[in-house]
Amino acid sequence: MSNGISAMWMRGGTSKGLYFLKDDIPSNKTERDKFLLSVFGSPDKLQINGVGGGNPLTSKVAIVSKSKKPNVDVEYLFLQISVDEALVSNTQNCGNILAGVGPFSIERGLVKPSEGQDETKVKIFMENTGQIAIATVQTKNSSVVYNGSTLIDGVPRPSSPIPLEFLNIAGSLCGSLLPTGNRIDTVNGLDVTMIDNGMPCVIIKASDLKITGHEDTEILEKNSELRKTLEDLRLSCGHIMNLGDVTKKTVPKMTIISKSKAGGIINTRTFIPHRCHSSIGVFGAVSVATACLLDRTITAEISSVPKGDTKICSVEHPSGQTQIVIDFKDKKISSAAILRTARKLFDGIVFSDLN
Repeated sequence: MSNGISAMWMRGGTSKGLYFLKDDIPSNKTERDKFLLSVFGSPDKLQINGVGGGNPLTSKVAIVSKSKKPNVDVEYLFLQISVDEALVSNTQNCGNILAGVGPFSIERGLVKPSEGQDETKVKIFMENTGQIAIATVQTKNSSVVYNGSTLIDGVPRPSSPIPLEFLNIAGSLCGSLLPTGNRIDTVNGLDVTMIDNGMPCVIIKASDLKITGHEDTEILEKNSELRKTLEDLRLSCGHIMNLGDVTKKTVPKMTIISKSKAGGIINTRTFIPHRCHSSIGVFGAVSVATACLLDRTITAEISSVPKGDTKICSVEHPSGQTQIVIDFKDKKISSAAILRTARKLFDGIVFSDLN
């Protein structure tokens, strides 16, 4: 490890992480996790001895390899590196870091850019859940084009667009869209909707938690009573959602909902699971938007559902809105898509402090 390992530091959506080729990092899970914790400087709330930024959104990893599966270009494993614990979790997807997988795959020669076209489609197998995503990357003269005019809330400058289409992501970790078969369950005395359309989420009304749901993230994180209630609820729901003991897991996400104020379908505050997200995760937004489209869920009384079979659902969050496009016909979801951006920040060698 003293010689370092090749890695690319990228912003994907509203997150940042290190992108590795699978062959470049230790194949043994124990050695791999020790290496990654060292590289990021965990456990330490500042991650001062590593590249992490002291926040779960900047402490992420993508491990990418060329796929041998038919009609698939690359395989992608997402790892969440805990900030203040010696924990590396693979129990979820990350749609934001996914946004960088297509560009990284082209940069590393795993995917050849489409000749004579301004975009290259990259079909990605998401190892965490065994599902498929298709990323459309802007390319020119066999290179990735990062500059563009597409803005997403939570990122201050525009970049080129990267549409992500998700196929058959219902029940990604829980086995079914509604793990209990119910659209509302009562857990720990609170009414919730438990749903998994790409990300296991527990959705709960802000009013039932005695908050407005429009508070700043810092205020919510300082509310110790709220955080205890949410964590107790998360642990209970984990078993009910077929996730087992989630004490050391980063799922399910706890999403607090309230009525929208800026024209979206609903407003959210999401704990991931112990820090309040400054925006909302891609798959979390898909799951919340899906709940809004279903009758008799916890969202039904306060969400505004768009008309038509192709529904553009704007989910409000602390940094603005995330737009999800869902094909919803005959009360069934055929596909979901989102527009993201990504940017290469640096490419080089990263070092651990392991002997």
